[in-house]
Order: sequence, then structure tokens, then C-alpha cells
Amino acid sequence: MSVLVSMVLLLLVIGAVAGVMAGLLGVGGGIVLVPGFYYAFSALGYESAGLMQICLGTSLATIIVTSIRSVLAHHRKGAVEWAILRSWAPGIGIGALIGVLAVSNLRSDALQAIFGALAMIIAIYMIFGKLSWRLGEAMPQGPLRWVFSHLVGFFSVLMGIGGGSFGVPLMTLFNVPVHRAVATAAGFGALIAIPAVVGLLIVPVETSLPYTVGAINLAAFLLIITMTMLTAPLGAELAHRLNPKPLKRAFGVFLCVVGANMLRQAFGG
Repeated sequence: MSVLVSMVLLLLVIGAVAGVMAGLLGVGGGIVLVPGFYYAFSALGYESAGLMQICLGTSLATIIVTSIRSVLAHHRKGAVEWAILRSWAPGIGIGALIGVLAVSNLRSDALQAIFGALAMIIAIYMIFGKLSWRLGEAMPQGPLRWVFSHLVGFFSVLMGIGGGSFGVPLMTLFNVPVHRAVATAAGFGALIAIPAVVGLLIVPVETSLPYTVGAINLAAFLLIITMTMLTAPLGAELAHRLNPKPLKRAFGVFLCVVGANMLRQAFGG
């Protein structure tokens, strides 16, 4: 009972932080949830060869709810580029399914290493990236769109995140205004998470973590959704009062530390 109480309290704190960060910085909560889940479950004695699969899967399950809620809110403000969502949906979905195959065949330490490396790349962009950077004046079409859309879906599943961390920089690099990129990337999250969660529900995972089906921990899912629903509006309110640039850079530094620690643990440091 004491372990379950500790788990509930830890998950409530993780959900609260993820919700505030998502609302404040426009980053997906998954980038907070995955390392949060991993350290919480490990501290409670549930470390296993399949722990990272559970962290990724549970994070993606929460993204289904938060992504749909977020994209509908952005749609009411007319900020979603539905043409981009429709044309990128098939590639993102296929990339997500390929990601599920990779996740189901990799051990926890390999997934930690991948998360750590990708987190550091995202962090470096958050610290040094500029909205003025451009790779083109319009979103890629044809074969290049297929390549990018597959990669967004694939790498997002490997990190257990929605499409914001990859989709927003990608769209701004191709001249999509940042507020429309954030709104449209919210829709990427559902395109990634729905097929991924369907696959991860049937993946056999080695774990003693209670209330787990496949690679989804149902207790964590429900607690996190509850807290992020409560705290994301608070983060959005703070975003209107504070300068987000230094906060985003500070979060980038924090993410670098998290990524480096994941890499250290993955390689037995």
C-alpha cells in the first residue's frame, strides 16, 4: 500500500509539471513524462528490461487525449493548417507503426540511449535555434514529404512524444508561422499516438508494474491525464505573463542534463 501511495503522489507531481511545461513552453508533455516515469518507476523498484517500453507507451496514450483537446482548441482560433495535417497524416502514421516495431524489439537500455541522444538534439535546438532559420519557403512535397513525415512519426514513437518537438521546428524551417506550426503540430500528436498505442497495447512486456496492459500503465495514464488537464491552462496563462525565450533555453539546458543522464545509464555509467 505504501508503494502504491508513493506511486500515486509521484505521478501526480509528474503530471502537474508536464502540464505546466506543455502550456508554458508549447513542448509536448511526453518529453517530461518519459524520463519522469522512468525515474519514478525505477525508484519504486519496478526496473525491468521492458520499463522504457512502458514509459513510452503510457506517455503516448496520454498524448491521444491532450492532442485532440489541443488541436480542437487551436481550430476554434483558426490556427490549424488542415491541408498540412491531411497530406502528412499517412506518412506520420506509417512512421509511427514502424516505430512501434522498433520499440517492441529493443531493450530498455537501447531505448534509453535513443531517448537521450534525441533529447539532446532537441535541447540544442531549443537553446540555439532561431525562428529566422529557413530550409525552404514552403512545406516539402512529393518524396521529400514522405521522408520527413515518416521520420516525424518514427522518432516521436521512439521518444514517446507527440509531434511538437519535431513538427514545430520542421514547419518553421519551411516558413510556416510559429503559432500555426504549434497548432498544426498538436494534430501530429494524435496521428502518432493512436496507431502507436493500438500496437503497444498488444506488445508483450516483461514487468511487475501493476495495472499494466501491454506497454501501457493504465493507472499512470489516468492520473497523468487528470493532472495535465488541470495544469496545462495554468502554464498557458503563465506564458502570457512571462518571456518564453529564456524559459525555453533554461528548459533546453535541463533537457540536456536529462538526456546526458539517460545516455550514462544506458551505457552502464
